Amino acid sequence: MLWIALLPEPADASSPSSDALSGIASWALQFTPRVAILEAVALGLEVEASTRLFGGKRALLTRIREEAEQLGITRRARAPTSLAALALARSGISNGFAKPLAALLDSLPLECLTAASRHSAVLARLGCRTLGDVRRLPRGGMARRFDAALLESLDRAYGLRPESYEWVSAPDTFEAILELMSRVETAPALLFGARRLLLQMSGWLSARRSGVTAFTLHWAHDAMRSRETGEGDALTVRTAQTTRNIEHLSRLLAEQLAKVSLEAPVGDLRLTADEVYPLIENSASLLSDPQENVETLALALERIAARLGPDRVRRPRLRADHRSEWMGWWQASEEPVPRQQPEPSPVPQPTFLLPEPLKLAVKANRPLYQGPLQLLVGPHRVEGGWWHRTGIGPDAQSLNVARDYWVALSAHAGVLWVFQTRLARDQGAWFLHGVFA
Repeated sequence: MLWIALLPEPADASSPSSDALSGIASWALQFTPRVAILEAVALGLEVEASTRLFGGKRALLTRIREEAEQLGITRRARAPTSLAALALARSGISNGFAKPLAALLDSLPLECLTAASRHSAVLARLGCRTLGDVRRLPRGGMARRFDAALLESLDRAYGLRPESYEWVSAPDTFEAILELMSRVETAPALLFGARRLLLQMSGWLSARRSGVTAFTLHWAHDAMRSRETGEGDALTVRTAQTTRNIEHLSRLLAEQLAKVSLEAPVGDLRLTADEVYPLIENSASLLSDPQENVETLALALERIAARLGPDRVRRPRLRADHRSEWMGWWQASEEPVPRQQPEPSPVPQPTFLLPEPLKLAVKANRPLYQGPLQLLVGPHRVEGGWWHRTGIGPDAQSLNVARDYWVALSAHAGVLWVFQTRLARDQGAWFLHGVFA
């Protein structure tokens, strides 16, 4: 068995709050479903069955250590039993496998085991200073003089009695609260505490195989604020794609907080996951992929939009229309990507489209543009748009087209996209509509 005990530092002289333990437990569920609250002051993770999933014992322990430090957890230990790991964490010993377990525990003071610390005064008068001294006392006399919890805790810590816990389960919704160590007066400084909450949310999402498209950071103003100031405020961050990438979510939040001015100092933070959806994960590759650490276009657009504003960043989209003028359109970056995209046109499409088709001269029934054009591919007929009208009443105009498109070659202008109209009023007319790069 491989138990890891995480002992959070309390905000005051008392033990950590239940809200703090619940938030850390939500983060820990990404590593193993066997997460238990130890004596209402610490978390215990039984991770023996999860080592292969995370690339081995060393990789798993390293990741837990790095993320635990970001959550402010500096006291942790691993051991074959949960109570042994907790006792070692309290004494500052992190590795419970360096020596035989009994040798490590025998040297620990009584305060490392809760059941023994309750009787520390009596045990001290008996000459007991360490857990090893207590173990050497006659068990019959201990059972008559002390409660059963002392012998039971000793046996469980030394692995002589099985341990059983009620495992923590992931809640249906995520909400985490953090009391800041000091009052914060600028919004960007909230990111330090908000990142801890984001890390907890990322672990909760990983345990549920899900991601978010929206989350909200709430903050409460200090009680000594002015009367005109409200109790607090909130900031909602949205993403175009479902994700739980902690770095991307932190960057988006940082860009949004840079635009916020706090009305009063902030003392508490609360993070909620508003829109949660299942996340389809990619299978890991046996060989390292150099593209894994490259930021995708969608993530880069979201980060730029968070800085410049969503109305200033747009992305191209295809519309189910065969007419070149209305085939493409620009979508605001904050709007979700349509799940069903139209199929691209099977014929070549120009790189650049003219704002208005340019009518060409014709000589010997051949279009001219900086000289005679050589027709390469075509014709490709595009006909439709009778339903598309502009204006109202007598000013309404139909946008119906009937064209034969060709890929043409010009000796001076390169490859062009031209068409010949088939409407009665422009019979046989040729137009330049686009240019291939």
